[in-house]
Amino acid sequence: MKTYNKADFPVANVRRFLEPGPVVLVSSAHKGQRNIMTMGWHMVMMQEPSLVGCFIWDQNDSYEMVRRSKECVINVPTVDLVRAVIGIGNSHGSEVDKFEQFGLTAVEATKVGAPLIAECYASFECKLVDTSAVKRLSLFVFEVVKAHVATSPRYPTTVHYRGDGVFMVSGRNVSYRRLFKPENL
Repeated sequence: MKTYNKADFPVANVRRFLEPGPVVLVSSAHKGQRNIMTMGWHMVMMQEPSLVGCFIWDQNDSYEMVRRSKECVINVPTVDLVRAVIGIGNSHGSEVDKFEQFGLTAVEATKVGAPLIAECYASFECKLVDTSAVKRLSLFVFEVVKAHVATSPRYPTTVHYRGDGVFMVSGRNVSYRRLFKPENL
């Protein structure tokens, strides 16, 4: 088995190694306004009910929109949308309609007021269920109340942020089903 020589590393940059999930686009709406934000900081917290924790910076336009509406849609883009994903992250919702600016199609959700993004592989309608860490940590806990997922391909080519402007594109899938106990991961 291989061993590694290790050196000190800035603790502020450990997300390069720990951020496993794809970059997502969070759409929100409140009182006639809508927005999209790019997010890399999210985590699955529970399967049933389906809970997702999301860090939304309090200086982001979506912070107040999501906090007040108590809902959003977490959309999973594929690599073909990477320029829009980056552009959305570099834009401010108060200055531009990101749907129009980046050529994205808003689709009415069935259980929340925020729109789905038609060009994304998957869209998860979410309701805010725990606000206890919002003020202190900007951590929102959502319950996914409706999931919309493309039927093909089975494993989409998603984009993952490694920090410092570097992204990783998901690669080949390897199955270890015979060895794997899903309850232990």
